[in-house]
Amino acid sequence: MCYYNGQRVTRVEYIRLKQLEKLIAGYDFLATPLKSGFDYGNNVVLRPIAGKEDFDIVQMEWGFIPSYLNTRAEVQRFRLGYKDEKGQFHPPILTLNAVSEELLLPRKIYRNAALQRRCLVLSSGFFEWRHIFPLNKRTGQPVKTAIKYPYYITLKNREYFFMAGIWQPWTDRETGEHVETFSIVTTAANSLMEQIHNTKKRMPAILNEDLAYEWMFGNLSEERITAIATTQYPSADMEACPVEKDFRSAPDPTLPHIYEGLPALEFQ
Repeated sequence: MCYYNGQRVTRVEYIRLKQLEKLIAGYDFLATPLKSGFDYGNNVVLRPIAGKEDFDIVQMEWGFIPSYLNTRAEVQRFRLGYKDEKGQFHPPILTLNAVSEELLLPRKIYRNAALQRRCLVLSSGFFEWRHIFPLNKRTGQPVKTAIKYPYYITLKNREYFFMAGIWQPWTDRETGEHVETFSIVTTAANSLMEQIHNTKKRMPAILNEDLAYEWMFGNLSEERITAIATTQYPSADMEACPVEKDFRSAPDPTLPHIYEGLPALEFQ
């Protein structure tokens, strides 16, 4: 899965991305090395302009809100979980990521968005956890509780890149608050990400420029939507390094960190 994302883009890169200097007024929101999905805050998204082969760079709330939720109170219960009148806890439902293989299933909350509202999520790198089960020194068997190591993953020779996304407009029926929300599409892990995200073995659907263009602007069949959404970016074109376990509060969460005894990744 992908729950932590970086969106640090320099002024020069931003101009190259959009080539409209007038949008530099919004530059500050592109200077963040870490966005946590669990904050349900705004992230930078490239949204197609209807009827044009052009896009706007906008901020959307990370965490797809289904249309059947009527109020912010319902959204909070949906996202955080709640106890019903009998005291039974209903666990939260996460919509930070949308599983590519399930996007177009009948009655899936993402289906209409995948068909009609595809977008790109800007990234300069993302974070994922690797689970290691060291051997018990007494028994020689793997311990039952894993040690978790965070990694920062980027693309080689790329300052920023694009993840496939889907978006959803939502309005609070009591207050009139209107927001646009999104999910990052995830796919099966490639050979590198299988080693890092080695429990669920998932990764963001990272798109090259051609696929990114097609994802946003193409008049796509359901088969083609699924084909692009399940794209695995080549392991050989990716880089990964461990970072400090408290990276979420570190001044620079992307700095490499060396852990004694951590097995090295196999790069192919």
